Amino acid sequence: MTRSTRCGLAAALLLGAPLAAEAGAQTAGAAAPAAPAPAANDPRLAKLKDEALQMVQARSKQVQEIVDMLFSFQELGFQEWESQKYLTGILEKEGFKVERGVAGIPTAWTAKWSYGTGKPEISLGSDVDGIPQASNKPGVGYKDAMVSGGPGHGEGHNAGQALNIVASIVVKQLMQRDKINGTLLLWPGIAEEQMAGKAFLVRSGVFKNTDVTLFTHVGNDLGVSWGASGSSALISAEFRFKGSSAHAAGAPWRGQSALDAVMLMAQGWEYRREHLRLQQRSHYVIKDGGDQPNVVPSTASIWFYFREQDYPRTMELFETGQKVAQGAAMMTDTKLDTVMILGSGWSAHFSKPIAEAMHQNIQTVGMPAWDDKDQTLAKGIQRELGQPDFGLSSEVNKQLRGAETPQNWMGGGSDDIGDIAWNVPTVTLRFPSNIPSLPGHNWANAISMATPIAHKGALAGAKVQALTVLDILLTPKVVADAWDYFNNVQTKTVKYKPFIRPSDQPPIWLNADIMAKYKPQLQKFYYDPSKYKTYLEQLGIEYPTVRPIEAKPKGNN
Repeated sequence: MTRSTRCGLAAALLLGAPLAAEAGAQTAGAAAPAAPAPAANDPRLAKLKDEALQMVQARSKQVQEIVDMLFSFQELGFQEWESQKYLTGILEKEGFKVERGVAGIPTAWTAKWSYGTGKPEISLGSDVDGIPQASNKPGVGYKDAMVSGGPGHGEGHNAGQALNIVASIVVKQLMQRDKINGTLLLWPGIAEEQMAGKAFLVRSGVFKNTDVTLFTHVGNDLGVSWGASGSSALISAEFRFKGSSAHAAGAPWRGQSALDAVMLMAQGWEYRREHLRLQQRSHYVIKDGGDQPNVVPSTASIWFYFREQDYPRTMELFETGQKVAQGAAMMTDTKLDTVMILGSGWSAHFSKPIAEAMHQNIQTVGMPAWDDKDQTLAKGIQRELGQPDFGLSSEVNKQLRGAETPQNWMGGGSDDIGDIAWNVPTVTLRFPSNIPSLPGHNWANAISMATPIAHKGALAGAKVQALTVLDILLTPKVVADAWDYFNNVQTKTVKYKPFIRPSDQPPIWLNADIMAKYKPQLQKFYYDPSKYKTYLEQLGIEYPTVRPIEAKPKGNN
């Protein structure tokens, strides 16, 4: 279905025109057509929203269990096997049609449920992967690894699926009872830390029938924004060099060192960096530097992330990298054997009409009520890291923020949700399950993610998500306005082109060696909700555990 067709369908709904039933998953006994959708201020919608808030609240235990379970798996990108098994099991029991291994990614999946015509289709996504060497005991406000050197949820990706799943189950029950047309499509962000999942989902057609995407990501506030996201576009690429081996002491002159080429590329990039835009971000690691010192390395590789503001600037940065690589190969008489794009992502642009609807629901739900224990953990880790100990935020932003073009853009992080956002109207809901003033991608960002802070934050997010899904299902104008903004503002002059090439495939081997090493140790700590109310209880951790505040000396200095 084309963008214009989807926009036309939304307009038809708005005018009360009937829609033919679409093929797809449909719950038994759900074939009866629904009544025309009410206007946004219809008392029916208000009543459904009140019910949804109560129903989500009643599932607070399920939110806690999902959050804690995914935290205990602590899986890295492309290795999210336990997460897949657990989450799809929940959704299949709830009547969702599950497809595994989508887009050529074994750990990816979709879960779909439809009623009536199946329109509008709303996709709900959230990332699931962890961070290397981010293991830490939850609820402990200082470095105390569960598995030394092991992975952990130092980005907080264990909480978003709980939010989406509970919101979807609640809305599904209301759709069945009240005969509301629509489709719910749930999916995980696989290997987001490698930026290597969502572009492949787009390419495979996962969102070809989607009308709106509601993405969610952990944060320390409850909010949404529209327009230019401020994130960087990104190309993740591996440069593989091929040389010739030789005895490193007996006949080094007979070898051509691929490692020399890798090191010269890295050094060449450092010299070139001075003459690049200040806004760019670029970094690299050497994953293959040879086998042993007395053998001239015949193969070596270097893995780069190139980040810039948009598609053309990022492509230009990538092309500069290829030139540096070719020069390094020439200097060492080696061959630049392969340049693989492992992942990529556009800088996102978010839907203003969807954000406006979600913002109103955020005002309704408000921030969670943090107690003294929550604030003690937050202030404890803030002090531990030498930051002001102001604790957790307690109020949501009253004003919805956004701009059609980037404002004072100076570069920064990336998220591959941008590839979806340039194909279908999309927003990202930030929900408060982490602590302000932490470094990110760090063990410290893991400590709140299986505690009441994460549970309360995900529950608040689930309420907002459920209310927003109801707005989209029952207010066709929201969908029509979203596609009007998408077609006539967002993509008026900018058209999506994927960074990934037809020959590029998901690098599903990434992190396999790390998880093979640590999974046996991690399995000892998998959460068992049949025996323990919370993961903290299972681990025997007193919440919160922080260092005592040192008493300041009294009297004159």
